[in-house]
Amino acid sequence: MTKRAARRVAGVERSATVAMLETVQHLRASGASLVDLSRGEPDFTTPSGITEAAIHALRSGQTHYSPSRGLPGLRAAVAAKLAKDNGILVNPADGVIITPSAKHALYAALTALLDPGDEVVIPSPGWVSYAAMVSLAGATPVPLPLDPSSGFRISRDDLAAAITPNTRVLLVNSPNNPTGRVLDPAELEAVVSVARAHDLIVISDEIYEHLRYDGRSHLSPAAHLPENTLTVNGFSKGYAMTGWRLGYLAGPEDLISATLKVHEHSVSCAATFAQIAGQAALTGGTGAVVAMLAAYTRRRDLLVRGLNALPGITCAAPEGSFYAFPDIRATHLPDAAEFADWLLREAGVVTTPGSAFGPGGQGHLRLSFAASEEELEEALARIEKAQSRI
Repeated sequence: MTKRAARRVAGVERSATVAMLETVQHLRASGASLVDLSRGEPDFTTPSGITEAAIHALRSGQTHYSPSRGLPGLRAAVAAKLAKDNGILVNPADGVIITPSAKHALYAALTALLDPGDEVVIPSPGWVSYAAMVSLAGATPVPLPLDPSSGFRISRDDLAAAITPNTRVLLVNSPNNPTGRVLDPAELEAVVSVARAHDLIVISDEIYEHLRYDGRSHLSPAAHLPENTLTVNGFSKGYAMTGWRLGYLAGPEDLISATLKVHEHSVSCAATFAQIAGQAALTGGTGAVVAMLAAYTRRRDLLVRGLNALPGITCAAPEGSFYAFPDIRATHLPDAAEFADWLLREAGVVTTPGSAFGPGGQGHLRLSFAASEEELEEALARIEKAQSRI
């Protein structure tokens, strides 16, 4: 028998962002001087109250399996948060699953809902793992390239044009990685109306919910289409808990029950002590989140101002997340991958090419401002110096 991977795996590329992390680690180990603006995680440590809750759980012997759906206390806290912040009403008993990361919530849901031949419409640019997850589930990702000149907005006409008889799921993400866009009321209406008209399931990835600027509101599709929407969220970005691997999925009982089967047969449950930490995060106040957002706001403004001062680069201020998504099409290297490679070689600045996020990202770079102001200033100075040598 010839050894080979399954076809659905062989056709999937590795995660561009994970591969970049490994490249950075390798280059630094070899002595390279780098400023890394590719990372997709907060540079803050987890707030102490959350960590202390986990330490207490470990010391008190809470080290065994939890129910597969998650600890009742955390599920109740999630349901309360969704009702208060998002206008989403779910039953904590059968409408919530606690997962080891929001990423697993997405993967489990797509695996549970998709059959071969099904299609998932994914606005592009979109996170690198969306299309891969759909392919691994045996279905077909359908990128919907968004127009940079419109600020990467989703329109009803564009959405409707992407729908076919095979379309099963519409996957949306707000605040968006990589563009930093936040879903506005017109876009929300487009998503909800198209999904309702075609009886589609909406999966809404809201992991960057807490990271919004200039007073922008967060809009959840499930508040308007509860019977057909699964909401994915977690603790990694807003609470600086990436290493804890803790997320959740919420929605109607029939979709949650199907997803629970995948969850039970893959990971069983999220780590018990991490769930206790998650409950502390949801019930412990927002002081630390507000402080982190204030720091991100200063960094955003510094980075956007600096990028717009560089030749051939234009950058709109991101409305959410901790990513800037500058347009580099007027530079000497308008191809995103080539420009990112040139920055790495000539300036020692690590970025992620927008093309890694689908066809809608070509001609752009993703720069993370989950970095100190000193690092951002150093990166801008290096880019300016490299451009001056052209």
